[in-house]
Order: sequence, then structure tokens, then C-alpha cells
Amino acid sequence: MFKKMIVVRLFLILGLLCSIFFAGCGIFYKINYLDFSFAPQKKTPVWRVEAHLTYMPTAKESKITFARPSKNVHFKILDESIIAKGFQTKATNDSFILTGSPSPEQQDIYYRLLIYDVKENLSVTEEEVPSVTMPVLDDETLMIAKEILALSTSDEEKNQTKTLIEFINKNEANELVYTYFPPQISLKEKAEKIIELLALQNIPARLIRGILLEEGKKSFSPDVMIEVYDKEKKGWILYDIQTAQKGTPLNFIAFQKGNASLFDVAGGEDSSIKYSVLKSLNSSFSLAKYRAKNADKEPFFNYSIYNLPIEQQNALKWLMVFPLAILLVVILRNVIGIKTMGTFTPMLISMALVETGLLSGLGCFALIVSIGLGLRFLLSKLNLLLVPRISAVVIFVILIIQYFSIIGYQMDWKIGASALFFPIIILAWIIERASIIWEEEGLNHAVKEVFNSVLAAILIYFIIENETIRHITFVFNELNFVILFFTMLLGTYTGYRLTELKRFAPLVKRNKKQAKRKK
Repeated sequence: MFKKMIVVRLFLILGLLCSIFFAGCGIFYKINYLDFSFAPQKKTPVWRVEAHLTYMPTAKESKITFARPSKNVHFKILDESIIAKGFQTKATNDSFILTGSPSPEQQDIYYRLLIYDVKENLSVTEEEVPSVTMPVLDDETLMIAKEILALSTSDEEKNQTKTLIEFINKNEANELVYTYFPPQISLKEKAEKIIELLALQNIPARLIRGILLEEGKKSFSPDVMIEVYDKEKKGWILYDIQTAQKGTPLNFIAFQKGNASLFDVAGGEDSSIKYSVLKSLNSSFSLAKYRAKNADKEPFFNYSIYNLPIEQQNALKWLMVFPLAILLVVILRNVIGIKTMGTFTPMLISMALVETGLLSGLGCFALIVSIGLGLRFLLSKLNLLLVPRISAVVIFVILIIQYFSIIGYQMDWKIGASALFFPIIILAWIIERASIIWEEEGLNHAVKEVFNSVLAAILIYFIIENETIRHITFVFNELNFVILFFTMLLGTYTGYRLTELKRFAPLVKRNKKQAKRKK
């Protein structure tokens, strides 16, 4: 028997270790790929970018090429759409192509994009060094460009791009800088001239236009930056031409790179484009399905509890916390040694307390049980059989709850309404069980078991009422396997319960005294 117990314990310990490993892998995956969190109220920013293109048709047919951000690991696209009446839309990796025969009045075309999980992107790897096209400049402009380069950079400078941009921004009043970068120059033209200066130093660079995700931006032109090739890191690095900041900002989404157009309109004139940005906060949990799709894990997600209807998810959220409550009951009974009325009666009481509120629920429970015990005491005088007696107690409990509800409504007492949430059968069983213990072992034992059951119910109440605990046990439900094997392992515990230490304390002292005498 002892050997069998050892084998069982080793098997359960192995199962516990395996369940811990499985839970750890599941938690790691959900945090890193689905962006789940231990915090129940985590929110994810979702950015809505809207581009509004207007133009006046000059031909029967129009063809419009619209730049769009290509799929990227540094952000995720939740949804995108084109609103263009009378046009047919074809999507490519980096653009939309619209063709149609619009009416002769001004055309309004809208491109809407929802973006989330935007992450910083310091560089884009590209092994092959891009070629540099030397700019065609007249002699005077070339001389000015070389003087600017001579003043802004030196052989000791490691980052000539950053130094050049800082020099240009700080010396706008300088005659050379003023001549090469006149005040009326646009940001796009300024970026193109910086690219020219870098080309004279044999540094590959290209124009980048995109959107800085800043809340509340309306009717603005695309943000302009430049991307410079770093030969040591073998990758493209973004630079802000207004601040000389290196690296892609956390909130920047590129729409167009290099010589490609942001948009082209064939068969129209007076075209212009304006952008607007709106920020909203979505539950991180609600975006899990889309993250799974982007991570090519959609089949796994479709067969998980997170793809169920919200109503069923809410029900399971309460159900998933019960294994932890069960573990607490096992510890209270098998390790501490607290006697309760049944194994899971405290859990049922605590569920009712969640609906009623702790204080009003406890008051209602105490009144119903007290009145029920009094009525049960009267029934014991009639010498009824067991089943009719329990049935009578159930009917009494129903009548008590009925009149409590009526009185509570009339007196505006919450305690009266709380009575409806208590399980009738469980209340009747508690009353019957307490009365039997009262008869067989006395009033003290009956009160003690009822008190222990209520105490355990209160402890369980604080577990299942806690939103963070419910969130963790639902989102990371792999933990329930750990609880399962730990509960089973407690089933092999054969040592003293904590409450028994006091009971057997005199015996331990006597054994110590006998040992001393023998010495």
C-alpha cells in the first residue's frame, strides 16, 4: 500500500510539473502573440486614418492610383476600405487602383484605415547596397551645396545625416542655407534637397511620406521624412527632417517611399488630398482574433473559448474561477481541518453572496437558517419520515423567501430581495443537516459547522468576486490544469491537519517526557 502511494505521488508530481510547463507555454504565447495581459482592463489604441481625395474630371474615364501602407510586422491593419461611387477598385500590395466613369462634377474619394499594435521600427534590412544617383546641378548651386556640406560635416562625424539636418535647421538665416533652402520651400522640396546633399556624399537616401498618428489631427498633408541607408547596419534608417531624430517614431505609418507617387490621377485636374486621424481605445482582448489572424494562428483561435459568443464567454468567466475556489475548500478541509456542511456547500453560498452582496446576503442567510431551524425543531416532534420531513423543510424555506421578498419590497430592504438568490434546496439541506447535528452532537457542534461553512463561503466570495482573478483564470485557463494536479496531490496528504495539532499536543508532550525518563 505504501509503495502504491509513492508511485501515485510521483505520477501526480510529474503531472503537476507537466501542467506548469504547459501553462507557462500557453501564457507566453498569449502574452506575446495575442497581447493578453494579467490586467483585466487593458486597452489598445486603435487609430483611424482617413484620406480625402478630391479632383475635377476632364475625361469620360478616370484612373486613380492610391498609395496604401503595405503589410508590415510593425503595425497591424484591422480594416481598410475605399468609398468611391462609380469606381471599380483593385488592390495591390502597396496601392489601390480605381477606374471608372464619374459624373462631370467634383469627385470625393475616401480611403479609411484602422491600425493597431503600432511598434517602433528602427531600420529595414536590405543586404544589397542601393545605388546613388548623382543630382544634376548647375555650377553655382553645386558650389553652394559643397560649401554647406563642408560647414556641416567633418571626417570625425559618425552620423553625417543627423549633423547635416541639425545644421540646416539651426542656420536657416545663413546666406548659403537661405539660398539653397528658401523660406517658401515645402517640406517635400526640403527633403528632396537634403537627399541631393547626401547623394553628393555618396549616401543613399529616399523620400518617405506617411502619417504621424497624433490624436485629433484633421485636414493635414502627409508628413514628410527621409530614409537613409546605413552601410554598417545594412538597413534603412528614418530621419525626421524637422528634428533630426533618428529611427522610426512609434506612431509613424509610411504610405509612400522613394520616387513612387502618393496618388496619381489620370483624366482629372485640380487634385488634392487631405488626411485626418482619430484615436479610440479598444479592449485588448477584443482584438485577439485579429492578432491570431495576423500571426497565422486563426485555426487555433477559432477552436478556443475566445471565439465563442460574448454571452457564453461571460458564463465561462465565472465557471473558470471555480477550480481555484475548489482548491481553497480542499485546503480548508484536508490541510487546515475545518469541518463544513458538505464539500461544496460553501461554494454555493458564496455564489449567492455574489448576487446579493456580502453583508445583506449574510444577514438574509442567518435569518432564513434561524427561522428554518426553529420550524425544523417543531417538525421533529411529529416523528415524520426522512423524505417528507426534508420536503416540508423545502416548502417552509420557499414560504420564508416569499414573505421575506414581500416584506423587503414594502420596507425597501435589500435583504428581502437578496433571499431570492439563495439556492432553496441547499438552504433546506443545511437546515436539516444542522438540526441532525444538534440532536446527535449538541447545539455547539451544529453552530460550529454552520459558522465554518459561512467562513469558507466568505473566503471563496472574495476569490470569485475579484475581477482580476476571474480575468486571469479565464484568459490563462491553462492554470486550471495546474490546480487540478495540485488538488489531486493534496489527496495523497496523510499528515496531521493544523486543527489536529492542538488536539494531539498533550500526546506529543507525554511522549517527550517518556523519552527523557528513558535517557
